[in-house]
Parts: sequence; structure tokens; C-alpha cells
Amino acid sequence: MKLFKRLEWRRPQWALALLIAASTLMPAHAAVQSLDYIVAVVNDEIITHQELAKRYAEVVQNLSRQKTPLPPRAVLEKQLLERMVTELALQQHARSTGIRVDPAQVERALQRIAAQNKLDLPGLQAALEKEGQSLDSMRNTIRNEILIARARERDVDNRITVSDAEIEGYLQTQAQQGAETEYNFSHILLAVPENASPEQIQARRARAEEILAQLAGGADFAQLSASDSDGPNAMKGGAFGWRASGKMPELFADALKPLQPGQLAPLLRSSNGFHILKLNDKRGLDATLNVTQTHARHILIKTNELTSESDARSRLLQLKERIENGAKFDELARLQSEDASASKGGDLGWINPGDTVPDFEKAMNALQPGEISAPVKSPFGWHLIQVLERRDQDVTQERQKLTARQAIRERKAEEAFQDWVRQIRDSAYVELRPLD
Repeated sequence: MKLFKRLEWRRPQWALALLIAASTLMPAHAAVQSLDYIVAVVNDEIITHQELAKRYAEVVQNLSRQKTPLPPRAVLEKQLLERMVTELALQQHARSTGIRVDPAQVERALQRIAAQNKLDLPGLQAALEKEGQSLDSMRNTIRNEILIARARERDVDNRITVSDAEIEGYLQTQAQQGAETEYNFSHILLAVPENASPEQIQARRARAEEILAQLAGGADFAQLSASDSDGPNAMKGGAFGWRASGKMPELFADALKPLQPGQLAPLLRSSNGFHILKLNDKRGLDATLNVTQTHARHILIKTNELTSESDARSRLLQLKERIENGAKFDELARLQSEDASASKGGDLGWINPGDTVPDFEKAMNALQPGEISAPVKSPFGWHLIQVLERRDQDVTQERQKLTARQAIRERKAEEAFQDWVRQIRDSAYVELRPLD
């Protein structure tokens, strides 16, 4: 084993029955004015027209701030509804697999947002109300974002590994291509379902070619992104910002390399669908890199048919208590740890950012020198981590391998994330209702 390497809400059935009954009792004009209705069913939950209208108003406000021309209302509503369906399917997946969000974490996130805007919570609430939003709405948004982020971390990010062979191959490719370049680009994705028919694929290709022709004729990229793109940055004009060539799919890097700022790449096809790229700018990377390194050690207890999750965690809690009462960490690591580092007292040496799996690195980074963590779960088992010291280090000589590892991990994680989202969306029962 190698270590390095929305509104959450379920409308009850009785509420649906009451909604239907009320509609038969109300005068026709009252029903037209106030009756909400279902616009989508996702598994056993619904999305209502009022929820869609609220999201539409928020997006229109944001696009107007960005001075992005608005697509026709029907087009934008359809696009937003599809996004809401996908988000709800992801939230359902996270909840059904046991992920929960601590309300205290949501409150801390709210306080950080307020502080970043130099406000307290009452001030943030007042600012939101001026924009037609509420603090409770923001709480729900934050909660669902954390929910999906945790599911992604568990199902995608923590399963990404980078081998030494992949790093060597990456470095050889970079040597052949010359110095790495960063690209600022925008992206439109027309997604294709996993089991799409030839007719569906051809329809998406035809629409992608039509969009590419419109862009070549001077159409606004951000507007077409908002109206047509299934990509995660669709409502931000499709902007990806700056990305190193190694930190994006090879398909993208190869297409962007020959372009000059302002140019469009030819239509691209991947397993996710059809991609349209526009290069905004490009630049070379700085050759110097300073990072914060952590000197840490750990004790690993693996889980298996004989050692359950609770057993492993309990053993580590007992070991931590012994250490706090005077036992030596390194001696216990030699006796108890099931990692190759046991012979060295669990010492992992100096660790660069990205060297360990995300769960381990997140817990390690939260510790002060000398501090010992609570039991930490990773794909390899349960860990007790102690940080010995930290230092800022010029790793220019190690930069190539460090950059390669991070680039490969980010690229693989992004590709895996898109596949994961598509699989969950495709496996959900979805019924879309007329919007009129």
C-alpha cells in the first residue's frame, strides 16, 4: 500500500393531494394568480414553478451584472430546469448514501461570507434582502453545495491515484512539447446521455455545429453558454479562467495549443458530449515554486472482514489516549501501524501539497505542530496523524514532478466528476412537465 499516491425538501404526499384539492375549490382567476405547479419530478421529489422562477430571477440578475445578453426566457428556463434536476439528483444520491451536513458548518460558512464582505450576519441578511434573497435561502444553497462536494470528494476525488509511471509519461510529453503554458478559455458543452441513440447524438452534433457557426459569425459566447451549455460554468459565460495545459483534459490542451487569443477550436467530441472552446488568452508559467511542506507521521489501521470501521476507530482512540498519557507515538506506530512507514515509527518525512489523498491532507493541514488528530478515515483505512513541523520550501528542483502529480490528479478528477454527474443524472427517474 502506498499512501502517497437544493432547498433540501421533500413535499409529503398529503401536501400534493391538498394542492390538487385546493385547485378544484378556488375560483379560476385565483388559481391562475397564485397556484404553484410541478415542473419536474426527480425520483420521489419535485421541483415547482415557483422554485424555477426564483432561480430564473437570480440568474437574470447575475447575467445583467455581467452585461451578458439574455437568451430568450423559454430557452433559459429550460436550461435552468435541467440544472436543477441534476443538482437535486446529486443531492438525493448524497443523502441516500449517508452524507449529512452539520448545521454548525453551514453557519461558519455564512460567517465567512459575511466577513469577506465586511459584514456581520444581520448586515448580510439586509444586503441579501435588497437583492430579493434571504439568509435562509443562502443557508439552503450552502448546505446543498457542501452535500454535493462531500459526495464528490468521497466518490470521485478520493479514488483518484497517480502512479510514478504516469508522472514520468507526463514529464516526457512536456519535454517534447516545450515549456508548459496556461490558457484562459471559455467552454460550451452539449452533453450526450450515456445510452443516447444515434439520432440523439446527431441532433446534439447538429446543434453544436450551429452554435459554432453562430460564434464564428460574431455571436456572444456568454449568451450562447447561458442558453445552451450543459457545462458547470454555463451561467458564468462558460469561463474557466486560467488553467495549465496539464490540468485540463488532453483533448482541450491539444485543441487550444495552436490557437491565438480570440480564436475558436474545431468542434470536439468526448464521452460527455460535444465541446466548443474559445481561447481568451495564454501565458507561460513561472519557473519558481515555493510550497509549505509538512513533516508528519501516522498510525494506520486497515479495515477488512476481521476489523470493522468502528473497531479500527476505537483502536486508534485507545492509542491516542495512551500517547496523551505518555506513550511514545513512534513506538506504538512500530507495533500497531499497518503501513510501510511502521518500521520508521510512522514517519512520512516531508510532505508536499498533493502528495497524499485529500482526506489525509485535509486533516493533516488542520493540525498544529505537535498536535495529534482524531481518527481520520481515508480510502486506505483509519489514521492517527501527528504533525511534527512545517516549513516553507523552495521546491524548484522538485517542481516538475510536483506539478505533474497535481496536474494529472486535477485532470483525472475533473473527467471522473463529469462522468459521475452524468451517471447519476441518467440513472434518476426524471419527468419534465410543461413550463406553460
